[in-house]
Amino acid sequence: MASTTSDTTPYWSTSASFPQFARVDEDIETDVLVVGAGITGLTAAHGLAKAGTRVVVVDRGRCASTDTGHTSAHLTMVTDRRLSDLVKRFGRTHAQAVWDAGLAAIAHIDDTIRENSIDAGFEWVDGYLHAPIDGASVKDGLEEEARLAADLGFDAEYVESSPLIERPGVRFANQARLHPRKYLAGLAKAIVGLGGQIHEHAEAGEFSDGPRAVVNGHTVTCEDIVIATHNPLVGLEGMTAATLFQTKLALYTSYVVAGRVEKGRIADALWWDTSSPYHYLRVEPHRDYDVVIYGGNDHKTGQEENTIACYRQLEEHLRGILPGIELTHRWSGQVIETPDGLPYIGRNVDHQYSATGYAGNGLTFGTLAGMMIADAILERPNPWTDLFDPARKALTRGLWDYVKENVDYPYYMMRDRFAGADGRSLREVRRGQGRVLERNGAKVAAYRDPAGAVTMRSAICTHMGCTVAWNTAERTWDCPCHGSRFKPNGDVISGPAGAPLDEVD
Repeated sequence: MASTTSDTTPYWSTSASFPQFARVDEDIETDVLVVGAGITGLTAAHGLAKAGTRVVVVDRGRCASTDTGHTSAHLTMVTDRRLSDLVKRFGRTHAQAVWDAGLAAIAHIDDTIRENSIDAGFEWVDGYLHAPIDGASVKDGLEEEARLAADLGFDAEYVESSPLIERPGVRFANQARLHPRKYLAGLAKAIVGLGGQIHEHAEAGEFSDGPRAVVNGHTVTCEDIVIATHNPLVGLEGMTAATLFQTKLALYTSYVVAGRVEKGRIADALWWDTSSPYHYLRVEPHRDYDVVIYGGNDHKTGQEENTIACYRQLEEHLRGILPGIELTHRWSGQVIETPDGLPYIGRNVDHQYSATGYAGNGLTFGTLAGMMIADAILERPNPWTDLFDPARKALTRGLWDYVKENVDYPYYMMRDRFAGADGRSLREVRRGQGRVLERNGAKVAAYRDPAGAVTMRSAICTHMGCTVAWNTAERTWDCPCHGSRFKPNGDVISGPAGAPLDEVD
């Protein structure tokens, strides 16, 4: 497909199939009706189905084809609003909670993929917030942003030159990328396997108390309704309240172009700059080549006459970054902003839940919304309920330490798997790798497994006291003195050492 074509089919739709589901052709009685089969709806449905709840998902078109189908698929905890701005507006603990929520969403995707053996090209990668390419290499507060993020326990460091872009920036470890259509196809199969129902070409309307909705002329009766349509439907809320809510939302169109480059030409990472509107770039690896996805040029929806020029500007910009790139795709998506930069997630009227306002974090906040809505319906506590409440008022800063108050929530019980481990050097240990660290005056052999869990043992060989080294190819701890070898957890593979590496505090 030539880059000058009028075809604006997203790359995701041309690179992966999706199972087909039947229309609604009879009345249905269920526990929860989910309207919308994108990232929010399918995440919520999966969480509910896992808990044994009867759930029906309906979509007026094909699953994963509308808003989620037009994403650029950046998967990051880093919000469009700078962390320093969130601290000024909400206070430190609330700002940390926002990013924690995003990181918990990425971890949830990772866990779901592992649990269901979904082949979605998921990978934890670095993300770079950097100074604009076509501007001066100004630091623009990036050093302070990196320090603040690290102080709040996130894996962030200032770099003088970001890879590929060669501009000052902040490197954020433990961001991610995946193929959203493949992920949602796996999620849909898992929902059906758990007894859930999914229906396509099934438009919901005529909502009424019961609650119930009319879908394709048939009545779906339920206990709760989830409106997962990106820009929420009125549903049970009533036209006046829904119209007032719409005044809180600002809708923007964002443009994306994609093309092929030779395999390994650029690092597998995420990039976005400090421009306003900002530009963003990521890689989608293939066996013989890589696809580079580049976007930006946002404007309020319906307020730009020459939309073709928006694509052309991006294409020229991308060719400047990667000369010789073979452009293949162009498409646009819609992002929704809120006044304070945070999404609205939760109950907006009795028995109805909705979510919107994800800004540039659609996959991240969409996943979070599905998690939170499932928790709300199942009456499970969630640490971010008040933070993203659709009816929230100004949050009082400093009155709630989210980490301490929610120490029993699963994410906080294992937060160091994903961010902010004890020492800064420990953050340099990548998944599936080991590293010898200096901690409290002792040498420690630290290993982080593919799921992110860290194992630490003494780096001193139990044979003659030499310091072991990490063997990247074999994923073992090897002693350079006499050849003893140990597993990542410190157990002996071969001698002369006869005892495992010692445990450390």
